Amino acid sequence: MSKLVDARKKILVGDAMTTLLLLLPYSLLFSLFIAIPVALAIMLSLTYFNVIQTPEFNGLFNYVMLLTQDEVFLKYVLPNTVKYALIVGPGGYVLSFILAWMLAQIQSIPRTIFALILYIPSMVGPVFIAVVWRTLFSGNEAGYINALLLSNNLIDRPIQFLVSPEYLMTIVIIVSLWSSMGIGFLAMIAGILNVSTELYEAAYIDGISNRFQEIIYITIPSMKPQMLFGAVMSIVGAFNTGWIGVALSGTNPTPQYSAQLLINHIEDYGFQRYEMGYAAAVSVILLLMVWGFAKIAYWLFAEKEEAKVSV
Repeated sequence: MSKLVDARKKILVGDAMTTLLLLLPYSLLFSLFIAIPVALAIMLSLTYFNVIQTPEFNGLFNYVMLLTQDEVFLKYVLPNTVKYALIVGPGGYVLSFILAWMLAQIQSIPRTIFALILYIPSMVGPVFIAVVWRTLFSGNEAGYINALLLSNNLIDRPIQFLVSPEYLMTIVIIVSLWSSMGIGFLAMIAGILNVSTELYEAAYIDGISNRFQEIIYITIPSMKPQMLFGAVMSIVGAFNTGWIGVALSGTNPTPQYSAQLLINHIEDYGFQRYEMGYAAAVSVILLLMVWGFAKIAYWLFAEKEEAKVSV
């Protein structure tokens, strides 16, 4: 009997060691790139740190200043971020799904070509933004938009699109939507293409009569993992594309803070003013906002049992 117990213990120990070895690479990478940086950011946010001197603990002072005394944050950065996230996040997400569904209806070769064309803007980054969109909205007669308006006598002098608070945020949103067809878009195409055709056939037998009902009752429920992945990527992208406003206007802060987002506020305080403690506090607020929106996405698209576990 004792030999049997010892054998079972050895098997359990061996299984435990195997599990630990399998989890070790993930645990190391997660700790190195996520857990440790987040912990350091939280710790740094509780200090005054100017890069040169040793960090000085000041408790919640940075958060109090951010939420009560930082006029730029309260008046411009937070409203701009919320507006931008609510338009670009859901807008880019819905646009990704619509385009993915449309591409799934055509043949393989043209689908691949069009998918690549739509995906390229998400990869090219600030260089392409500066070359194409700054040329398009240039504030002189060489800018295509100004040239078009002047040639049709709609304006009498060029409009300074990229330095005008009246236009800059709108242009940033347009560029963000144009470049929002990222990896989530590709995941949606894969999800739609992997839905079984037998489900559609059975649904039409059961009473579905048009494509809209097909999308609502068959396509979306059958690709919830891809929908969840696309939602999370859209949320992260919406909060992480502050570089567009800086690339277009050429300055940080943007003109009159018209397109100033949380990520720009972090860069302004962290890498221009060298107030790293305060910048860390802003980054923690950004992390909480992303986490909150991701939870909403998880609640909408995850399976009910998984959603309960995550909460």
